[in-house]
Amino acid sequence: MALLVLSGPSGCGKSSLVNEVLKENDDIYFSISTTTRNPREGEKEGKDYYYISKEQFQKEIAEGLFLEWAEVHGNYYGTSIKPIEDALKNGKLVIFDIDVQGHKIVKKRYASIMTSLFITTPNQNILKERLINRATDKIETIENRLINAKSEMARIGEYDYLLVNDDFKLSLESFESIVKVARLKQTKEKIEQFRVGW
Repeated sequence: MALLVLSGPSGCGKSSLVNEVLKENDDIYFSISTTTRNPREGEKEGKDYYYISKEQFQKEIAEGLFLEWAEVHGNYYGTSIKPIEDALKNGKLVIFDIDVQGHKIVKKRYASIMTSLFITTPNQNILKERLINRATDKIETIENRLINAKSEMARIGEYDYLLVNDDFKLSLESFESIVKVARLKQTKEKIEQFRVGW
């Protein structure tokens, strides 16, 4: 029963790292966010995101169905509570890919079982180059992402770990180590139960 929260600018390689780890582990639940933005080319409903209208999203906010939600670049993104609780009850490691606002909200609820990791590129120029090479966004969107990345960087001190994704193979090794560490985190209650029963 543990959570690993990932944050970092779009284009830093979070999805690529997570996808590699998911190939080797069937006891991980990757939390799929709900969004109001349009799917990018190649993205699939229920795999990359759940895509809904802004009206539906606002309705679900009012009904308290999100663990966290935020408005980013003019679109809503959020995390539904029920699948997370189900995965935790089944002993799975839950991995989140959320922004710095979402990290703060998740920490309020799950601090005792949460490990957090901020992933980024070595510098802004490399991030910009990756976003351009990805060829999924207009230049205005890329500029907005870079502005957002600068504000996110101011919050990296709130995370347990920082991973600079420069060499993918080395970054994957580090990421796999952090996944192992996240699994070992125990609540104070669990530790106390073990101590009393020992």
